[in-house]
Amino acid sequence: MSIKRIARHLVQHHWRAKQIFPPAVLARIEQAIRQGETTHSGQVRFVVEGALDGAPLFRNQPARERALDVFAHLRIWDTAHNNGVLIYLLLADRDVEIVADRGIHAKVGAEGWESICRAMETQFRSGQFERGVSDGIAAVSRELARHFPPGALHPNELPDAPVVM
Repeated sequence: MSIKRIARHLVQHHWRAKQIFPPAVLARIEQAIRQGETTHSGQVRFVVEGALDGAPLFRNQPARERALDVFAHLRIWDTAHNNGVLIYLLLADRDVEIVADRGIHAKVGAEGWESICRAMETQFRSGQFERGVSDGIAAVSRELARHFPPGALHPNELPDAPVVM
């Protein structure tokens, strides 16, 4: 357990996520998800967490493990074609993780998702949070469109609204 990491999470608490992602930005992100989902039959969720607290923090839970927990908690795995994708941002660690259900993950693979994460993190380092998220959603949507084009019946299985934790 790193004292430096704990301090960073305690100092940069949940207020930071709300400062970077105010309601107007969240509405535009929701619209980007909605627009992206018109091009494919997959489901995309975006979650931003300002910082870990409590047990996850003191267990030194890595961002990837936390993203897996969020993926399960939001039931992103529960889509008809196993093509749900979570874009998770842990602000205190400046870490983006993409967790994809097995149907789409088998097509894109860890390297494909990692490339999208690194591009987003590059934009975040220059303070371009909204653009980074929008570009990440677009990149995920391109992968989904390539492997899961929209079908005749295209229900929206998961909410498009971003989640701020």
